[in-house]
Amino acid sequence: MNTKDNSIKIGNIHLQLSEPVQSSQKWIGQIETLRQLLACWLIVAEEDLPLAPRIAGLPGVGKTTLAMAAAAERNQELFIYQCTADTRPEDLLVTPVLAESGTIAYHASPLVTAMVSGGVCILDEGNRMNEKSWASLAPLLDHRRYVESVVAGVVIHADKEFRCAVTMNEDESTYEIPDYILSRLQPTISLGFPERDDEMSILKYHLPFAEDDLLALTVDFLQRSHELKLDFSPRDGIHLLQYMLKRLSQDSSHPLSRDKAWYEALQLVLGEEAMDLEAMSEKKKQALGGEFPPMGLGSLLFGDLESLNPDNWEDEEDDE
Repeated sequence: MNTKDNSIKIGNIHLQLSEPVQSSQKWIGQIETLRQLLACWLIVAEEDLPLAPRIAGLPGVGKTTLAMAAAAERNQELFIYQCTADTRPEDLLVTPVLAESGTIAYHASPLVTAMVSGGVCILDEGNRMNEKSWASLAPLLDHRRYVESVVAGVVIHADKEFRCAVTMNEDESTYEIPDYILSRLQPTISLGFPERDDEMSILKYHLPFAEDDLLALTVDFLQRSHELKLDFSPRDGIHLLQYMLKRLSQDSSHPLSRDKAWYEALQLVLGEEAMDLEAMSEKKKQALGGEFPPMGLGSLLFGDLESLNPDNWEDEEDDE
């Protein structure tokens, strides 16, 4: 194999390579999960091979960020392939493209580019992908470490430094991955919601311009939702605060109070149900047929911050 001008020749086929992802994402908290992922990619003997783990968790808890941080820790180029329900084997491997000269050019996917360049590839949301596409990766995920492109007519072997991981969302809009693939995607690294201090640090990292009391209010909301077994994530908190701060700075001639801006953001970003976490939790409990510990919201969430409790707004309006 020879590389030149971001292309590579395999047999008689020239492949145009993908560009790596440029990212400086920092991993905050849950250090043990980062160590677990890095351990999967270690080689402990000449005969040893790296593992291809799956990183499982709810949307927004940082699965992709974890893998990106691990790639940075190893000082390797990072490539990400976003899996979807209509991903085809040729999308995963090599795609033919009609060039300006009228000839067929072959473009390597981020996965294949990582394979031949010795980088890291994240197959993001892998359980959204169908079995036919997974089948094309079976030889890559075991001791053979190669893929076969039917379109280009070549077998592509992975560089010894190539590493990969698969992220998987724990929700209902996914495929069931066949056992012969799951047996290759081991171990499973599970990510849960962060502890309070870590969640505060995550929000501060992404929103260093947000005031401490707004960060604390949002973290209080997220932590309460975690206790109630709801699925609001740090990503949700970031988006909530981003929208709120934009609304506050939007138009000085029509100013919003901070409390109303926060609740507007809560409603528009997370939905009407998020206005009453207790009722949302009860509804989920009934749907699952399980039992969650009872916990009130209202003053329990906001304590002495009466102006931020929406239940008090109607009373104020009645007094007026």
